[in-house]
Amino acid sequence: MSTQDLVPSPVGPVDVEQAEAALVERYPRLVRIAYLVLPPTMGRNRRVLTAHALVQRALPRRRVPGPAVPEPRRPEDAVDPGYAYVRGEVLRQALVAGLPLRRLAVPRRAQLPPLLPQVWGLRLFPRAGGADELALDQLLSRLSAPARAAYVLRGLERQGDAEVLRVLASVGAGDPESALAELAALEDEPPPGGAPAGARPAPAAAAGPAAPPDARTAPAGGRGRAERVAEQAGPGRTRSGGPLPGSPGSPGSPGAPEEADAGGPTGPGDGRDGRHRGARLSGASLLESAEFDPCTLQARPGDLLRRRQHGRAAVVGAVALLVCGALLGLPGDGWGRNGAAAPSYARNPAAESALDPAKVRRVGAGVWPGAVRRDFSVWPARGELAGDTGLLRRALAVWARPGGAVESSATPGTPVGPPMGPPQLLFAGRVDAARVVLLHDGLRIVRYAEPVEGTAGAALDFARTDAAEGPGAAAVVVTRAAGNVRYLTAPWVTGASVRDLLMPGKEPWRLGRDARGVTDAVPSPALAKECARWNTLQLKDDTGSRLLGDLGELVPARLLWGAPGAAVEATGREARAVWARTACQLTTVLGQGVRSVRAWRFARQTLPEGAGRAAWVCTRAETWRGTGSRVLAQFLSPDPEAPAALAARAQDIPACGEREPRVLAGALWQAPGGGWYVLGAGGPDVASVEVKGGVAARAEGPVLAAAAQAGARAELSATLEDGRRMPALK
Repeated sequence: MSTQDLVPSPVGPVDVEQAEAALVERYPRLVRIAYLVLPPTMGRNRRVLTAHALVQRALPRRRVPGPAVPEPRRPEDAVDPGYAYVRGEVLRQALVAGLPLRRLAVPRRAQLPPLLPQVWGLRLFPRAGGADELALDQLLSRLSAPARAAYVLRGLERQGDAEVLRVLASVGAGDPESALAELAALEDEPPPGGAPAGARPAPAAAAGPAAPPDARTAPAGGRGRAERVAEQAGPGRTRSGGPLPGSPGSPGSPGAPEEADAGGPTGPGDGRDGRHRGARLSGASLLESAEFDPCTLQARPGDLLRRRQHGRAAVVGAVALLVCGALLGLPGDGWGRNGAAAPSYARNPAAESALDPAKVRRVGAGVWPGAVRRDFSVWPARGELAGDTGLLRRALAVWARPGGAVESSATPGTPVGPPMGPPQLLFAGRVDAARVVLLHDGLRIVRYAEPVEGTAGAALDFARTDAAEGPGAAAVVVTRAAGNVRYLTAPWVTGASVRDLLMPGKEPWRLGRDARGVTDAVPSPALAKECARWNTLQLKDDTGSRLLGDLGELVPARLLWGAPGAAVEATGREARAVWARTACQLTTVLGQGVRSVRAWRFARQTLPEGAGRAAWVCTRAETWRGTGSRVLAQFLSPDPEAPAALAARAQDIPACGEREPRVLAGALWQAPGGGWYVLGAGGPDVASVEVKGGVAARAEGPVLAAAAQAGARAELSATLEDGRRMPALK
């Protein structure tokens, strides 16, 4: 027979209602079919649940189409169309469920454990049968899934070979004829010890000595496959026009049909040795026995000790999962008590004490007037949120463990680790659209800011302020927003105003402050793109006035004027005039941890060709960390409106400082008449200046002017009054 002929019988279209009616009516039989086709290696409990799941999933989702005009039906097609469809779906899924799982293949639905039905705490299995049922179950375990399906279709559904082939082909069996060949090979094996053999679990010849002579003497090859199918077809099937030998109602049958179907004994023995029961069941009766009925079940508990162990393990795993999920969720979403802080990595008593908001140090408002020093240690705790424990807890936690979402910054040389002990609270309050906390630990000022709504977008800034006293501890930046800056002033500050360094003749204008000491917003030069104005903060207390410049850090830098060791506040007229021409050079020291910037006019020089009198200014920026200082040498032309020209700059050198107050600088200058000159100038203790290279000249005194060519390069040096040589800044 060609495999092209293996097509399902034309039963026409099937409605969902028709399939459901067939499933409900024949549900026990469909579950039995699935149970028999599923591999016995699955175990009886799993086979039972899987068989029920396969049948319950066999309903179509919509109308199943069929041929418009059904073909003539064959005698073996006398099956309800709805039942035929549902049975085919059950067989299809049962064949898939028996396939082994591949490592790289995606498992199909039928290969996975069923979602429904589920039974917890019990193991279900059909009622136990006798020796014949056990032999049949062993036989089924030896067959492949298509062969088991063919066996069930023969014995339980009473289908002939042609219809068995069609059904197997329609449900997706790979090689239906191989399944029948596998059954034929097992049929030819001799029965072991009188038990049912091969595909014939209860052949008629084994029922007793009353079998017809032709059934005992006919050669095995002379019997066709249809005859062998009929032998296991059970009661009601005929072979050569008569009942099965040994089946109920056949000649020589030792028992009545009811007794044979029920599996009860009908005689004293089987005619051999008297050790087996007198009448054996037919093939259909075995398949219909309680051994293979997954709808009539027995229940037993599972392994109670293992269940208890697994339950404890599940509880421990669930608790661990909840703890890990809580730890992972705390910093990212901001809903934890520590806000945007990263997970805690250490449990140290000192560290825990430093992060306890209840132990944060608070200084009273009446402490600073009687203090010996005026520094951050005597600042009182201010702000309407100074008592907000949750805000302080988040600030301390983020300080110790800033998460990845925290915008953190620190001036150069500032350690960013957690506090060594409980810090001092300077301020906690709402400023603009943020909640701000300012803390001080004796070495650093730490600013924590978070939005008013939520904790996402928290910011953390560090600034080194060791040994800050007096003017160095007069103000701290609270917020920066939209190009503006607000300051928190010291409690001893009596007045605040704003002075533009680029406009030395203009009087400063008053800057308002609230009751907490927070100033109004001021345009910050550190945030400006152009040097159009340079606003400074001018503060007044009982010792005088001073200028503080915003260089992009938490603590504004102090602006000074004068020679090293004799510097004063840059509030005088001469100082303001020089700072007005040199202020734009402060952009070179933004964000460098600058503590103070001092400008000093170290020389004056009369220019050649009657061009007027120029000045030389040295600007030195000192840092909080001591290293990283910068020195700028600037040339001020006779035009009082022209900005200073940068002649030289250096870093980490003592020149123009208290340790080395001397300085020498030079520049190539073009006179108004077009001539080029090399200019040089040194401090008051310079005895002579000399230039070599492209230009050779020497001048007594602290200044030099020598004619040169455009683009000339020369090396400048000076001799001090004590005879030492000093190079120029480069």
